[in-house]
Amino acid sequence: MKEFKNKTAIITGGSRGIGKTICLEFAKLGANVIFNYARHHQEAKETMDEILQFDVKCEAIKCNLNDPSQISNFFSQIKSKYKSIDFLINNAASGVHKKASELKIKHWDWTHNINAKAPWLLSIESSSLMISGGAIVNISSLGSQKVLPNYFSVGTSKAALETITKYLAVELAEKKINVNAISAGIVHTDALNSFPNKSDMMSEKENNPSRRSIDKTDISNLVLFLCSSKSEMIRGQTIILDGGYSLVN
Repeated sequence: MKEFKNKTAIITGGSRGIGKTICLEFAKLGANVIFNYARHHQEAKETMDEILQFDVKCEAIKCNLNDPSQISNFFSQIKSKYKSIDFLINNAASGVHKKASELKIKHWDWTHNINAKAPWLLSIESSSLMISGGAIVNISSLGSQKVLPNYFSVGTSKAALETITKYLAVELAEKKINVNAISAGIVHTDALNSFPNKSDMMSEKENNPSRRSIDKTDISNLVLFLCSSKSEMIRGQTIILDGGYSLVN
């Protein structure tokens, strides 16, 4: 994995959870890391301090991905310090966990703005800085294909994200940019606290052929593979990472 040394990766939602793990794994391999956060300033500072221990560059930039103008400002700050980047990991996600009949228009807009519109905008901005090619990895979920309770807005936004992945994989191929997505199973992070059926989800997370739950490192390992030259011929795919859960449930 020496190919990551001195490369630069952007990870959205990198201050905690899965995003933080991805940031740290890139840094361990010698890559410079840029991540955004929306509210968790102290956690962002702590994550940045951990990353800097690996003797790489790091930028933690406050950016609400619901606002396109803030995304533009995010890249203005990046361009002021970096001439190019190599990887974009669209990890940040949000959503309102309600049934379709209970969902408000503002809930739909919020969820789709962050989970689908922002990755599109971030990918186009990032592609202009990938002067030597690169890779984009979008983090999706099983709710894009499997109907889950109270997951209407998030599931539909993730389905859109997976379709965005296909279109960008074709459009950006001429720039030598590889685009794929990861559809991950249930991971125990703070995000689970927002689900009204959290207890049911936690009881099912190990109900798969691997007999263990997915963890954050499982996802970061696949992210690194999809950003490496070894995955060059994987294009526009959504790879399911769930220990086989979707095969038996």
